[in-house]
Amino acid sequence: MYKIAVIGRPETVIGFKALGLETFSAADAAEACEALDFLTEEGSQYAIIYIEESFAEKLCKNIERYKDSPTPAIIVIPGRDGSTGMGLSALNSAVERAVGINILDKE
Repeated sequence: MYKIAVIGRPETVIGFKALGLETFSAADAAEACEALDFLTEEGSQYAIIYIEESFAEKLCKNIERYKDSPTPAIIVIPGRDGSTGMGLSALNSAVERAVGINILDKE
């Protein structure tokens, strides 16, 4: 059975833990990178990985490896401080790759 994980600061992941998702608290980008490496190692059962934007910005190269892979789906989420727009940008890019045009663009 596939699993869902969340990587972020403790105050970001605590709500997800209450929902029953596996959470990986990280104090900095280095710890987030270690968690991402663990979650994506060969034979991993993690199909969806949510990662806080503040860490995702620093782990772009690591996340980029999985952008065309069906699993794991790495989804960028805002942290406690709000959104930087990176998650929405990643979603727009994924939709454009899948559909051929950006159907989410408001313009």
